[in-house]
Amino acid sequence: MSEEGPPDGVAPLVTPWVVARVTGPSMSPAVRHGDRLLVRRVRPGGRLRTGDVVLARFPARPGLLVVKRVRRPVAGGYWVEGDNPLVADDSRAFGPAVVVGRVVARLWPRPGRPSPAS
Repeated sequence: MSEEGPPDGVAPLVTPWVVARVTGPSMSPAVRHGDRLLVRRVRPGGRLRTGDVVLARFPARPGLLVVKRVRRPVAGGYWVEGDNPLVADDSRAFGPAVVVGRVVARLWPRPGRPSPAS
């Protein structure tokens, strides 16, 4: 019996729910450095909409886990970008992303949902 690795070499989230801590300004002002986010795992083929804030990995950089906003589905995954146009650690630099989770809520320091794309 052979074991298959994760698709595109990108590891899924291990548990259905995780708390992610944001580092950096790429999603400011919707999500800021230091925010704690509640994230629900997304299974392959799961429903995502344009504008969703997600946790994603890039096949080109599988060790990099990012919080970004879905712009559109593309071959190989989703095109994701940060809300801050001055920071380009997103699909503009690394190509399509594999979404592993969808942000459900901000837990700390300002509980609530991240604001929609402007």
